[in-house]
Order: sequence, then structure tokens, then C-alpha cells
Amino acid sequence: MAGCLIDPSRAPVAFGRRAVPQLFEELQQPEADRRLRALASLCDLMHDPERIYQTVNGGFLEQLNVLFEDEDSSVRTKTCELLHLMTAHSIGRQALLSSSLLPPLSQLVDDNSSSCRRNVHRVLNRLTLLPAGADALLTLVPKLMLKLRGEEGEEEEEEEVQVLLLSTLSSCSRLDALPALASDGVSLLGHKLSHRSPNIRREAAAVLMALSVCEDGKLQVCEESLLPVLVNLLHDEDIEVQANAAGVIMYTVIITTGKKQCLYLDVIPILLELVSKEEEEEEEKKKKRKSRKALVMYSLRALTALAEAPDGRRRLLEQLPLLLRRSEATEEDHDIRRDAQTAVRVINWRP
Repeated sequence: MAGCLIDPSRAPVAFGRRAVPQLFEELQQPEADRRLRALASLCDLMHDPERIYQTVNGGFLEQLNVLFEDEDSSVRTKTCELLHLMTAHSIGRQALLSSSLLPPLSQLVDDNSSSCRRNVHRVLNRLTLLPAGADALLTLVPKLMLKLRGEEGEEEEEEEVQVLLLSTLSSCSRLDALPALASDGVSLLGHKLSHRSPNIRREAAAVLMALSVCEDGKLQVCEESLLPVLVNLLHDEDIEVQANAAGVIMYTVIITTGKKQCLYLDVIPILLELVSKEEEEEEEKKKKRKSRKALVMYSLRALTALAEAPDGRRRLLEQLPLLLRRSEATEEDHDIRRDAQTAVRVINWRP
């Protein structure tokens, strides 16, 4: 008779609806290896939305609180992995936000285990998929900014953690930019704009775009001399980096200081080149179509703002035929054509 195959890394799972309660009972055992095996089995079960629903409605979620302080880093790491799997679904995200787990979970961004920290950032990032999640994490923004500061001069966190951290800050800052601005956010993000990783450059520029919506953010971008770096990013090989950099410029040139700096940097020819560049039709380029549209729209809006300055209008009048073509093309995307028409109208405006 063939022997029964049992995975020693997982706890035995009871049949049917008894499985989740039985595994949570195992989590209360004093042996760390038993808790770890129970967590591994629970992680397997949480790929099924019905199991998440059972965990949430059965009141089991609060039992994880004590595991955040477990002496075994593997238990803490696996607990956060379990929450990450649960927050893949809206019911899990809402349940975590309604629970008492968020404060102790947030403390684990300083855990001595890199695997645990990574899983914490994965959970926090998924929470920001809900506006309520981004709102709940606003009080955590200063702490996250300290994490960003702490990496300078030290061995950097792995790329995934930095990307997750920046993505979380982006979601929170789109809701309210003030906590990040008050935490020296513009200066800290400026250092990330030149990172070797395009993913980090992309996310850093995305946070900066969220911060530059308000006037204080625009002024700080100018004061920190970030516009030369952002103009350089308009040539980046990654189109999402280009789009986010154009977005920051779009917001910053609304103010006079931003206009003056960008005109001095001769950004108009670069923006016009981005607007006039024909979209390539290769299959791999189609995946970037959304980013390409954003890049063109941000560039057109930046040009519109620059046209409000006499020097900017003079330079743009010389290039008006290019913008007219985009504004009149019937096959053009509706949003791009509308922004091009606005640009032409502002450039041609006479008092």
C-alpha cells in the first residue's frame, strides 16, 4: 500500500468549514513550528475568497495580533504573508481596516527581518487600493518618509520594498499631500529621481507629482532645484518615468517661478517633441498606450501653462502648426485633441 504523502511544512487541514477554526486553534500552541505550519496551511486556504469571508466573519482576524510580537521572525513574516493574501480581496482589506491590527502591523516596518518588512509593505500597499485605506495610512506617512531618509548613506533596501514604499506614499499623497510635504518629502524624493532602477524613478516621480498639486509642493520643487532633473527625465527610456516627470512639470509651471525655470531650461522643444512623436504600433508598445496618452496630455497642458508667459507664447507661436495638426486631426484621441485645442487657444489669445 502506498504511503500517505504529508507535507511536513504544513499543518493537517480539517474537512470543510472546520478547517479555518482548527488552524486558528493551532496558532495558540506554544511551539513555534506548530504555529508556523498552521500559518502555512492558512496561507494555502486564503487563495479561496470563501475562506477569507469565513475568517473575517468568524472573528478570527483579531487572533493574529499576538503573532506580530512573536519571538520567531518566521512566524511574524508568515503572519504578514497571510494578511497580504487576505487583502488581495476587498473584504479582507475592509476587515483589516476595521480591526485593531493596523497599528501593531505598522510597527513591523522596523522589524529586523527583511522578509517581514517586505510583507508588511505589501499589505500596506494593498490597503491603499481603497480610499479609506489611504486615509487610514496618512498618519503613517512621516514614519514612511523616515524609512526613505534612512536608506540614504546606508545599504539600500531591496528594490521591491522601495517601490512598494513609494507607491504607498503616492496613494496617500494623492489624498492629502500635507503630511509628506511636512516631512521633507520633496527633498527626499529628489534623491530617488536619479536612481538606477526605472521602477524607483517612476514611483518617486509619481509621488512628486501628487505633492506638486498644491502650491507649497510646486514651490518646493522649484526651491530644491528639481526641475533640471525632471526635464532630464523627459528623455528617460521608460515611458512611465517620462509621463510622471511631465506631470510634475505640468503642475509646477502653473506658478511664475516654475514657468521661469522651465523656460530657462528650454523645455518647450522637448515637450513639443514628445507631443509630436508618433505612436509606434508594435505589440509591446500597445501595452504602454495608456502611459503614452498621459505623457502627451501632460506635455500639452505644460505647454498651455508656459504659453501664459510672453516669452513662452512667442516661442510657441513659431511652432503653432504642429499643435494645430493635433487639435484638428479627426482620428486623434478625444482627450488629446481637446488639450491641443486648449493649447492653441491660449497661444493665440490676445488681450
